Amino acid sequence: MNPTLTEDFIFYRDLKKRYPLIVRAEGIYLYDDQGREIIDGASGAAVVCLGHRNRRVMEAWMRQAEKVAFTHMSAFTNEPILRLSEALVKMMDDGPYRVYFTSGGSEAVETAIKLARQYHLEKGRPERHKVIARSISYHGSTLGALSLTGHHYRRHKFSPMLFSFPRISPPYCYRCAFHLTPDRCHLECAEDLERAIIAEGEELISAFIFEPIVGASAPGVAPPLGYLQRIREICETHDVLLIGDEVMSGTGRTGKFLASQHYKARPQMICLSKGLSSGYAPLGAVLVEEGILKVLRESSSHAFIHGHTFGGHPASAAVGLEVLNILREDKLIERVAEMGDYWLPRLEALKESHRIVGDVRGKGLLLGIEFVRDRSQGNAPFDPTLNVRMHFQSECMERGLYVYPGGYSVSGIAGDHVLLAPPYIVSAADLDRITAILDDAISAIEKKFA
Repeated sequence: MNPTLTEDFIFYRDLKKRYPLIVRAEGIYLYDDQGREIIDGASGAAVVCLGHRNRRVMEAWMRQAEKVAFTHMSAFTNEPILRLSEALVKMMDDGPYRVYFTSGGSEAVETAIKLARQYHLEKGRPERHKVIARSISYHGSTLGALSLTGHHYRRHKFSPMLFSFPRISPPYCYRCAFHLTPDRCHLECAEDLERAIIAEGEELISAFIFEPIVGASAPGVAPPLGYLQRIREICETHDVLLIGDEVMSGTGRTGKFLASQHYKARPQMICLSKGLSSGYAPLGAVLVEEGILKVLRESSSHAFIHGHTFGGHPASAAVGLEVLNILREDKLIERVAEMGDYWLPRLEALKESHRIVGDVRGKGLLLGIEFVRDRSQGNAPFDPTLNVRMHFQSECMERGLYVYPGGYSVSGIAGDHVLLAPPYIVSAADLDRITAILDDAISAIEKKFA
């Protein structure tokens, strides 16, 4: 480390970990202060969709900062948020939406659940306040978003502070909660939503929130066909708002602008962040159906009682607008679909030589590998005390590849998986190199633990 730098004053998330010092980045690569080149195989956390050091994005930020860097949304508007909101709505397949800006994903989720509450309140249903979520999910680290999150490790130390929201089973076909196989599936995981609404009392339910394709908590888990259409029907029947958390899966990550667009049914609110700014500035958004705003517009307050200091930040919005321009002009979302089709079968081929590879799944460049003790004997997870996922990340890092590890998808206490989400500019040759590193790292894990 540079002798003029000290870590005596920084508060890191992991207080015992030694973090590599990244001094520059370019394209899909990170470079540390020792001169080591590291492939960013997860785009940070599915964030840097355009890759590092994109000149157009950096210049967009500077141009706007030279005009006006900040205005507060309680008193002013600005040109970038007007242009970005129009561009976002034009990315939708159909239906009128409005856009509420935040500075991150957790804020976007908090905004959506508070808006759902006020919507029902203005409709004369003050008792509706509960939000149903799924038992395997991640929606953010703020208290409201964490209350929705189905991830024991992230929740348990703060459980006395969290709201008690009902949960349903996810469409996790590899570990089906109903012990069914795809040929016997009748969307029981979707019907679980209606059972929960009835059990809790329809009169208490405000919204249902879900990830169309799961991110950090079980990367790449995608629902069977018909799932999203059925939960939309259930929500409409019971006047429950449907919130799609696309903070990770949105902005082209799965080969369409929204992951929900794969399934021909749209949520009434959609949360975005991460790739929306490609990591060049803090930015989040909630796309809201016009019908929800109509209720607020006709209420006595004529307002949404909510706001964040940096929501609608002009420079961040200018970055987001340039990201969308680049995605469109360079046809990067189409490229994501193409690269995903190329990569997924090559990752699935890892099963042929590695018995600890249990499941490979996902769409586009939002993919996941789940590890098990021995696939030939079922899908039993590793002993959680072995911390296999972190050992796997270390093996990858030693070979020049950063991946995003995760766990606890089995009964909240076990399970090891890894998220693979490289920048959209990744090439087939890059993916082959990443696959070779993964292959070698898995072999090292098998020698160590299997």
